[in-house]
Amino acid sequence: MDPAHLPALVAFASVARHESFTRAAAESGVSASALSQTIRGLETRLHVRLFNRTTRRVALTEAGARFLDEIRPALAQLELAFDTLDEARDEPAGTLRINLPRPACELLVMPYLAEFTRTYPRIALELTLDDGLADLVGDRFDAGIRIGELVARDMVAIPLSGALRIAVAGSPAYFARYPKPLVPDDLVRHDCLRYRFSTGGGIYRWEFSRPGESGSVFDVETRGTLVTNDLRTMVLAAEEGVGLLHAFEDNVRQQLADGRLVRVLDDWCPMFEGFFLYTASRKQMPPKLRVFIDFLRGKQEVSRGVR
Repeated sequence: MDPAHLPALVAFASVARHESFTRAAAESGVSASALSQTIRGLETRLHVRLFNRTTRRVALTEAGARFLDEIRPALAQLELAFDTLDEARDEPAGTLRINLPRPACELLVMPYLAEFTRTYPRIALELTLDDGLADLVGDRFDAGIRIGELVARDMVAIPLSGALRIAVAGSPAYFARYPKPLVPDDLVRHDCLRYRFSTGGGIYRWEFSRPGESGSVFDVETRGTLVTNDLRTMVLAAEEGVGLLHAFEDNVRQQLADGRLVRVLDDWCPMFEGFFLYTASRKQMPPKLRVFIDFLRGKQEVSRGVR
């Protein structure tokens, strides 16, 4: 292979992963037009079309998909070689790619992000917010973070947080207009803020457990005037009195403490397994990932001790 082709192959893999020239260009620090020109040049040299392009979507052709499968192991091996060099230095270094949902990001990472970056300045942290289950190997993530029950059994799972409890809450302004629900069935008469999954597009059904039956969880279909795929938007909407919120209590702990939100249905709110970091293999865990895990676990131990 001509070594001059390598940048184009990396660009090709990036566009395939993002299914977008714009997002791949942002990751690479070049313009979308320059990236598109690189891909067209590669297609010309290979005498094959690698992508089908429309105004809405970029997708691999059949030939492009086969080509990606062929070069992916070699690109992964090159990345591992660079990681090995990073490991030989005195401190952890390199790009650390983590896939996680927003609730986990807000609870586990954001409160300590500045300290982590100061402590490990040679680690470039790339956070991809996603409520689906990412293909860690195929999408080149070092690790993912999910609720324990969602982690595949063949993954190495490392606990980061304790058990998490659900909270249903609304603002004082909302309850000035509507009576507080006493049982989950009362929610049919309430405006509920609903979450749409980015992966699959389904609407989350609120989960509850009957008082005294913590192991028995059932779900309720809710109605409401706002649907979003963003937790922060839902919290702000609840504070403004738009509707009732169903979220992990840790994500709204401050709002509950200062009275911006008022909790209801407390006896019906279940506990869930906490967040776990999961990765494909413990044997090849690079130092950059190990220090990230140790850092987050240490912060959670301190946080739980304070509470």
